[in-house]
Amino acid sequence: MHIDQNRVHVLLVEDDQRIAELTCKHLTRHDIQVAWVSDGARGLREGKSGHYDIVVLDILLPNSNGIAVCRQLRAFSDIPIILLTALGDEPDRILGLETGADDYLTKPFSGRELVARIRTIMRRVRGQQGPARKAVTHGPLRLDPASLRATLDGRDLELTAYEFELLKALVERAGQVVSRNTLLEVAKGNAEEAFDRSIDVRISRLRQKLADDPRKPRLLKTVRGAGYMLVNDIWQ
Repeated sequence: MHIDQNRVHVLLVEDDQRIAELTCKHLTRHDIQVAWVSDGARGLREGKSGHYDIVVLDILLPNSNGIAVCRQLRAFSDIPIILLTALGDEPDRILGLETGADDYLTKPFSGRELVARIRTIMRRVRGQQGPARKAVTHGPLRLDPASLRATLDGRDLELTAYEFELLKALVERAGQVVSRNTLLEVAKGNAEEAFDRSIDVRISRLRQKLADDPRKPRLLKTVRGAGYMLVNDIWQ
């Protein structure tokens, strides 16, 4: 991924010219460099180029919808992705998270909120979120916040920035039940407009990457009505 420590480079994939122009102006005023493309095929090509730090991706696009672009980008790269979705369109938001998006905004959205989301994600990616950046271990599970690298038994886990923060929050509270609200606050910050299944989707993706059987999970337990728990004695 391209990283410029002095400036954020955003790829905006949006077919509505008015929304795109307003968004570009707002991001530029906040010293965020932005390139705009108007269809999914071009968005995919640009997203794979390595020239950008983050992709802001509309779901409804000509030539290829945003969910398909997100899926293909995620198979190729861990670049952060923010989806733009229609207000109240929960199935698309869930599908986007399942596909690997890091965040979403519902239309209409404010430029100020988009800037805040971009900066929050980039602080995570660049290792600048919070004062403590020491490596965290739990049995053979190791997380290095400085590099956003997570390994299990020495095997690299391909986690998005969001998934990394979520797993880190669970590791730091291993053996404790952690509520959905706490996980949202720790992993995303208060700017997130949560919906009921967002954390459930993230946990499902984490279980896949940890090779944890969702029908009989050994690592991440669901505590009905309370939240989730990373088990303490699993590797003993």
